[in-house]
Amino acid sequence: MGRQRKRVVTGEAPPPPRKDDKPAVFHRKEKKKKVDIGKVFINISIGLCIFSLIWFFYTIHMRSSLAKRVVTLHPAPRVLNASSTSAKASPERFWGSYRPQVYFGMKTRSPKSIVTGMMWMRQFSDLDVNLRHTCEQGDHLQGYGWLMHDGLTFGVQEIRDGDFTLTTEFVKRAGGHHGGDWTWRITAKQHSSAPHAPVISLMFYAAADTQGSLRGHMEERSRLGSITGVSEELGNFKITFRKPVTGELSSTKYASYNHLQTVSPGLEKLTDIVKLSLNRRFVYSPPSGEKRHYFGVDTYKPPHHPNQQKPVDSRTESDFVVHQVTVQLPFQIEVLFESGSFFDRPNQLVGSVMTQELERRKAEFNAKLESIFGLESKGFSQAHIKFAKTALSNMLGGLGYFHGQSVVQSAYNEYPLLYPEGALFTAVPSRSFFPRGFLWDEGFHQLLLSKWDPEVTREAIAHWIDLMNIEGWIPREQILGDEARSKVPAEFVVQQNENANPPTLFLVFQDLIEQLASHPDDAALQPTLPFFRQLFPRLKTWFEWYNTTQKGPRPNSYRWRGRDKDTNLFLNPKTLTSGLDDYPRASHPSVDERHVDLHCWMALSSGVMASIAQLLGEDYQDYKLTHDVLSDNKLLDELHWSEQLKAFSDYGNHTQAVSLQPEKVYVPPGQPRHQFPVTRLVRSVRRVPKLQFVNALGYISLFPFLLQILQPDSPKLEHIFRDMRDPGKLWTPYGLRSLSKADPLYMKRNTEHDAPYWRGPVWININYLAVRALHHYSNVEGPYQEKAAALYEELRTNIINNVFRQYAETGYIWEQYNDSTGKGQGSHPFTGWSSLTVLMMAEQY
Repeated sequence: MGRQRKRVVTGEAPPPPRKDDKPAVFHRKEKKKKVDIGKVFINISIGLCIFSLIWFFYTIHMRSSLAKRVVTLHPAPRVLNASSTSAKASPERFWGSYRPQVYFGMKTRSPKSIVTGMMWMRQFSDLDVNLRHTCEQGDHLQGYGWLMHDGLTFGVQEIRDGDFTLTTEFVKRAGGHHGGDWTWRITAKQHSSAPHAPVISLMFYAAADTQGSLRGHMEERSRLGSITGVSEELGNFKITFRKPVTGELSSTKYASYNHLQTVSPGLEKLTDIVKLSLNRRFVYSPPSGEKRHYFGVDTYKPPHHPNQQKPVDSRTESDFVVHQVTVQLPFQIEVLFESGSFFDRPNQLVGSVMTQELERRKAEFNAKLESIFGLESKGFSQAHIKFAKTALSNMLGGLGYFHGQSVVQSAYNEYPLLYPEGALFTAVPSRSFFPRGFLWDEGFHQLLLSKWDPEVTREAIAHWIDLMNIEGWIPREQILGDEARSKVPAEFVVQQNENANPPTLFLVFQDLIEQLASHPDDAALQPTLPFFRQLFPRLKTWFEWYNTTQKGPRPNSYRWRGRDKDTNLFLNPKTLTSGLDDYPRASHPSVDERHVDLHCWMALSSGVMASIAQLLGEDYQDYKLTHDVLSDNKLLDELHWSEQLKAFSDYGNHTQAVSLQPEKVYVPPGQPRHQFPVTRLVRSVRRVPKLQFVNALGYISLFPFLLQILQPDSPKLEHIFRDMRDPGKLWTPYGLRSLSKADPLYMKRNTEHDAPYWRGPVWININYLAVRALHHYSNVEGPYQEKAAALYEELRTNIINNVFRQYAETGYIWEQYNDSTGKGQGSHPFTGWSSLTVLMMAEQY
């Protein structure tokens, strides 16, 4: 066989291929084709890897971005600028009784204010230490609260503790550049016939909050005569403690004095510091009387635990100075605050000068009360008018200024986050039990306060709206600062951003629009239009947040988020977000629920948004269309009218066959029972739930009427009025009960620890809405006009009489009233929405 010939390239045509060459050519082509397919697969794999990486990082970025949204504030310009509450911008409101959680104290509307306050205790009593400071129901005082308070310049409060009464008064005087001066007067009187008048100690204090300094100045060896201080907001100032006297013109009384100058890690620690500093080594020795040892502030040593390596509290410590005066009743004592920048002070605001100022302010208060509410002209007795003054004054005196950070969480956060720092100027529901801001309560508060001082209302609402995040969410419970947080159980501190609260501020907006329309020339109302213009960008986002996050399963239906998920422990899982906590909803929470009260709130809100937009010359058609759809009585019937109950109702996965039963705990034979879990009450479900109307007649059923969504000729009004007036259902001599007496869950506990809350008792805020609605339907033509008028007179009279009677008997306005006896119950004093009784007296809706 010869060698393979060398291939020669010439210009001639190639020789014809040999037969034995063909297979080789075929194999080369096949190999090339296989390589191309492999490359394709490799390229696809690389592409998928790159896409997966991009998607992975994009998901992380988006999750991180979504996680940050909950703590990202709304980008629109703030309604209030950062200095709006400063002494320069608002000197007349700078100082105030903005510490509603203490019996008596004042601070400024600034983030790190110097705070002042008073504690007291009875000496030589059966109880070793009965120190009073923060408002506590456990103190069992016979009564306390403001008798007069104008929200601006003065206040008069009465505190009844056992057999003596403390009257606390303050008056402010404008001047200088830091909010001016103020003076306190404390008058102590015995109101029993005991032969020996009690001896009490008053402890006046000033405390810094991380900035500013305080220094005590001694007089006569042991008596702290004054405190001087300096802070960024107040400049230089002086607090003078005058000696106790029997009366304004009398001589000084014998007293023993003590003082404490130390530091505190936080304002919530002040009570504990004073308690831990008390020592019984001091002797009270009046000129005519026996010598006795008494408790006085001495030196404070922080408690030290044996295993503690370093201080638990790492916060900055701030100055805290206490002046204690121990004296026998009766007596009067004054404390004077003087601003260092008040150079042209005509005289000191003490003694007769203070008395004259107080009397002048009281006369102005009385005249303003009558000009606004006209109670005397309506024929109310002086006792009723005094009650109305108290109700209004306690809401004004319950205004607080808070600063701090909420703790919040969204579905995209593994752990709770701190919300951006913010300030809140707001009324509080109860000084003892709820001394902080609640979103749905505030709408009711401002219905009353807007009549008294529209500027207070505008400022309070602006503070709330400025707390909105980029999503349009406002945390419904504002727990700002260490003092506020110390009063809240841990499980309620974290706020979830899917949770709403009834948008009651729209009731106030509606009221402001009507006030402006009725009194276009009233100077106090002129800022209303610019106020709405500043609010509007945020209101649009707020409304949209409700309209999207709380939407229901069917078009134009709505569902509260945030219901309790552990259905095993609750007779009926609570809906705290609705404001009506344990009111019966669907027994088994699900996405199929439709809530009639939320539907009505959205109908109201969309209508008010349309009115505001039209007033501002903005596009209002979409809001009006939404309002028209949600207010359509046919749609309301379709979504929420129960033919079985003949009432409006929620809809959801529900069964009435539920009860609380002792949990079965298996104990093996021969084993001691105490080694096994304690038997709890758990829910027993005897019938499988199904989608149906909930059929719980009560406040929820009334919402289409309460918010005036029903047309005046709606035949549903006939059913509503009949149920309202039926004593076997909602009617009582004290107001409308929250849940029908015929309902299976009427006055039933929700857990072994939760007493019925919205399952029978009479609540004043909903009764106010009912009286307001009856007033409306009695003034528009329709087949039920006369019935509405008769119910209006009867219901209004019942509510006013009972709330007044309970105040006269107990010294308190209450959170709720027993539907069987009318007796006040729950938190007290509760001078939030229960003070709406004043508007019912004045017939201002």
